Amino acid sequence: MALLARDDIDAQLRTLDGWTFEEDAIHKQFTFAGFPQAVAFVSSLVVDCESDDHHPDVAINYRRVTLTWTTHSQGGVTAKDIDGARMAERHYREQGPR
Repeated sequence: MALLARDDIDAQLRTLDGWTFEEDAIHKQFTFAGFPQAVAFVSSLVVDCESDDHHPDVAINYRRVTLTWTTHSQGGVTAKDIDGARMAERHYREQGPR
């Protein structure tokens, strides 16, 4: 999987609300009503991440979840990371901040 050029990453991020690029990865913080909802959101990602064999770095801070996508084997952002961000957005829309 080829690394995306910075211009390509920026173009993709313009189509994804709230995602940023920093340190060879894309990031977003999601906010939920409480800790149970935050953990449920992360749990909802597991099946898709496993089937894609591509996983984000996850930080849970009470009701906030930060996802970081990068393709470690390539040393930066690939199409797999953009796909992962889109998948996370889909799950967030289904669950919402509640």
